[in-house]
Amino acid sequence: MTEIVVPAFISVTLGFVVFFLGAFLTRKVSFLGDYNIPEPVSGGLVVALLTWSFFALTGTQIAFDLEVRDYLLVVFFATIGLNAKIADLFRGGRLLVLLLALTLGFMVLQNVVGLAVTFFGLPSATSVLVGSASLIGGHGTAIAWGPQIEALSGFDAAPEMGVAAATLGLILAAVLGGPIAKRLIDRNGLQSDQDEAPIVGLEFDDEENPEDLINHVSLMRGMLAVHVAMLIGYFLHLAILEVGMKLPLFVPCLLVGIAMSNTIPYLLPRITWPARTKSLAVISDYCLSVFLAMSLMSLQLWTLTDLGGPILIVLGLQAVMTVAFIMLVFFRVMGRSYQGAVLSAGFAGFTLGATPTAIANMSSVTKRYGPAPLAFIILPLVSAFFVDLANAVIIQFFVGL
Repeated sequence: MTEIVVPAFISVTLGFVVFFLGAFLTRKVSFLGDYNIPEPVSGGLVVALLTWSFFALTGTQIAFDLEVRDYLLVVFFATIGLNAKIADLFRGGRLLVLLLALTLGFMVLQNVVGLAVTFFGLPSATSVLVGSASLIGGHGTAIAWGPQIEALSGFDAAPEMGVAAATLGLILAAVLGGPIAKRLIDRNGLQSDQDEAPIVGLEFDDEENPEDLINHVSLMRGMLAVHVAMLIGYFLHLAILEVGMKLPLFVPCLLVGIAMSNTIPYLLPRITWPARTKSLAVISDYCLSVFLAMSLMSLQLWTLTDLGGPILIVLGLQAVMTVAFIMLVFFRVMGRSYQGAVLSAGFAGFTLGATPTAIANMSSVTKRYGPAPLAFIILPLVSAFFVDLANAVIIQFFVGL
């Protein structure tokens, strides 16, 4: 099999093209806009289908250099941290605890459903590859556990199975979150009780406020704060690695952003701080949109051919179980509120896909229905921090079965 590697500069340029393709499709296909499908998702899936067609015709796979994408992810989470208010975190402490408890329970449930592979003659250890290792864990966790499960179970296709399941999960996560939130919001007559603009992107019907102009100075001020948070976060990340903990780089950058926004404005009250300004919202939306566009367009959909019929059935059960859990349990426990509906879109995003997908789902919903700032703070803390630690323990238990 031959491979064409698209360089980083061309990859990020294509990311812009993919976003505008998705925006065009959203304008032309009412379903996409009505059900809050993020523009990078629709555009990215079209490109992924094109690269799959190219592979089917020529036997040559196209891979993208995603170095810039990873930088954009760290920038994005630094902006989330900068927008956080400690007062909101204290006020949302109960929601955070509930979200964590529901997520931990759901991870166990996900692996229980994954055990259905044993009915089709597959080793029980492979259940996590259609469970929390590939779905909540994503591609990284699936790649890490695939060889170990192969060695333990003797199932040679375990690594490919994990990657393929994570790929399909990401697609399901990107297309289910928006419709779930729309259903909950419309059926229950919910609306935002926040007066401020969304912290990721601007509302679709937003009008320029003279007191919050977006210009080169405000954008550079925002990027300076972001890069300072990233710089400190990078050294904090090195210290965390030194003590033996493994966390994604964006987690310490998120935490540093929170610390900066809740200290600097009070220590230096005359400084113009960019938190929750339109400029920082634009930076945040820009980075998330290009990141997600690059992530979706780089999906190697031909890996899904490694999924046999039984595995596809199990993943279908996972999708149905996720929707049922959100509609019947999650939304009710989270208070049947607008914030709960937005979090429902995010929950579908990260339990089937990844944290950025969850944020994109919530961003698409809040642009249409109104802000829910607390959701953007507590969900990454759970999905990108606590979950990785708990998932390793839960996977080990189910593999041991």
